[in-house]
Amino acid sequence: MKTIFYLIAFSVLIISCSRSAGEGEVQQKESPKTLTDDELRLLADSLAHQYIITDGHVDLPFRLKARNFRLVKELLGIPIETEDGDFDFVRAKKGGLDAPFMSIYIPSRYQETGGAKELADSLINMVQGIIVAHPDKFGEGRTPQQVDENFAAGKVSLPLGMENGAPIGDDLANVKYFFDRGIRYITLTHGKDNKICDSSYDDQYTWNGLSPFGREVVKEMNKVGIMVDVSHISDSSFYDVMDITEAPVIASHSSCRHFTPGWERNMSDDMIKKLKDNGGVIQINFGSSFLDSAVVEVNSINRAKLRAILDEHNLDARDSAAAPLIEEFRQNNPTLYADVERVADHIDHVVQQAGIDHVGIGSDYDGVGDTLPTGLKDVSQYPNLIYVLLKRGYSPQDIEKVCYKNVWRVWNKVLEIAQ
Repeated sequence: MKTIFYLIAFSVLIISCSRSAGEGEVQQKESPKTLTDDELRLLADSLAHQYIITDGHVDLPFRLKARNFRLVKELLGIPIETEDGDFDFVRAKKGGLDAPFMSIYIPSRYQETGGAKELADSLINMVQGIIVAHPDKFGEGRTPQQVDENFAAGKVSLPLGMENGAPIGDDLANVKYFFDRGIRYITLTHGKDNKICDSSYDDQYTWNGLSPFGREVVKEMNKVGIMVDVSHISDSSFYDVMDITEAPVIASHSSCRHFTPGWERNMSDDMIKKLKDNGGVIQINFGSSFLDSAVVEVNSINRAKLRAILDEHNLDARDSAAAPLIEEFRQNNPTLYADVERVADHIDHVVQQAGIDHVGIGSDYDGVGDTLPTGLKDVSQYPNLIYVLLKRGYSPQDIEKVCYKNVWRVWNKVLEIAQ
């Protein structure tokens, strides 16, 4: 521990290039010439384990649910060490991840079929079961202080965020019900407009923002101490939230629209500035489609080319005769991905628009499939991002804010306002 402390202290002296915490232009600095590249990577790994790392969105619960694992395998195998998915305990410890918000994801179809609350309860039960089965490795994360205590004990905390407010139904009392169950943020909707607000993915504009009930939901979340999550919601819904909320909000897994022009799922510069005025935090999503529209465009063009080749041979992609054609095409036209540098670009952009106090990490691990950027393919690789930020001139204090302090500030303020 002392070695890490002195290494960090030394780095503070030589990396005298902290980016501004307020508005204004980012000060780009050269990499410290007193540190070799290997030493920078060592420092990045040290910081990843010295500081708490919280990630706003990890979809482990629904991945386990969707794969229909038997209970014993869910609780004893997958969360500890596995080659499946993006998250497990071993990889989390390697990467320095300490507080991944477990996504209690409710697909939009449950708004039509019913059963949203029941699904939410089952996923919450699953996460609680993992903690009970492995009390030496995992702990609850109901407050920042509880996460701090778990971190000191070497445990990975599993705080809960509910992705889609559909389980609230039309009963405002369910907001307090889910707080009592451990939910600490609610993404107001997901892929479709719901009873609370409009979705960025939907074109129905049912409410043109928040519904009358949704306005009461936001107020109730402020009252009980649940963070309002503005990821997935439409622009008009976002601005309605900004007008109503008394507490700072988060975007648990969104990125900057600057790099994906016209895509409403990401946040515009004006929205990022409004988030700053609110005191909130945007946590950058790692999915390649969130990071770089050019990557999406090239991959879409290649998919169209491959379909044309298969059509020319009267083949379906599932036909055995199609396999060699698909393999040859993919060798000549490999799938493109964003990379860790592009993730750092998004952090840079938030700093330019709002300052270092308003950005964090919201990877969407286990939620964006095979689209993760090079250098950040699973939870073991957070040090790669810290390394890039160090090279770009971020100080250890800046990185500490990105890793967790910005989110802790919001979370504590939400709890303070509720009390």
